[in-house]
Amino acid sequence: MNILHISLRELRVGFRNPWAYSFMGLFTVFSLSLLVMNTQSYTTGYSSTTSSMLNLILYLIPLMTLLLGSFSLTSEKEEGSWQLLSTYPVSTLSFIAGKYVGLSAVLLTIISFGYGVTGMAGAIAGSGLEPGTFGLFIVFSAGLVLLFLAVALCIGTLARNRWQALTFAVAVWFFAIIGWPTLLIAMLSLMPYLWIKPLLTALTMFNPAELVRLFVVIKLGGGAALGPEYYDWIRWMQQPSGTWAFAALSIVWIGAAAWFACWIWERGRARG
Repeated sequence: MNILHISLRELRVGFRNPWAYSFMGLFTVFSLSLLVMNTQSYTTGYSSTTSSMLNLILYLIPLMTLLLGSFSLTSEKEEGSWQLLSTYPVSTLSFIAGKYVGLSAVLLTIISFGYGVTGMAGAIAGSGLEPGTFGLFIVFSAGLVLLFLAVALCIGTLARNRWQALTFAVAVWFFAIIGWPTLLIAMLSLMPYLWIKPLLTALTMFNPAELVRLFVVIKLGGGAALGPEYYDWIRWMQQPSGTWAFAALSIVWIGAAAWFACWIWERGRARG
């Protein structure tokens, strides 16, 4: 019940937060701008249009998630709410899990509203994305939210205040989204050729943005655009079990990040 109570509390706080409505408005306008990009009737599969849309979503959603998620935890420290909660029989695991569930609901509501408006506008205008492609875009956005929210909780446990959380969040966002291709190429260029594929697979596991992007691009039929280095990824994700394997990998990723957040928060709790 502690998890449920904390989740409901986070929902109430989240929807009272002006940041949530600012991001909701921004994402709605952003989603409608994606509709304007498509001048054809309905777009299906992987194309230059859907590739541009995916890249634009990749810039906005992780940053939005990192900021809202990390600020939620650091505000507990700054406002003294955690000291009050500590007087109740609430475990660290229940606290972090409740935060995660509540924030997930807030963020998924934001993207659902944006996509809902876009879907209705596209149906009226007779343009937009084909239903299957539109569904993969929703999966892409939801996957980014769920994975980066786990990262945001880690940032929130490490940061002492909102300014630190802002600095850490922007640094993680820049590394995972902007700097990743350059850093990856620079690192792999120093390695022997036979090491490139195994290292590429291992390093991709550590970047949630790249993990979700590869899955959706392959499901859209754009695996050939990724290059031969990703042949193993394409092969196993195209199999019927690929979706379940991706879901299991995402759950493990979220669980590992949540465990780290609990461990850091528990250490801080023990030290007072």
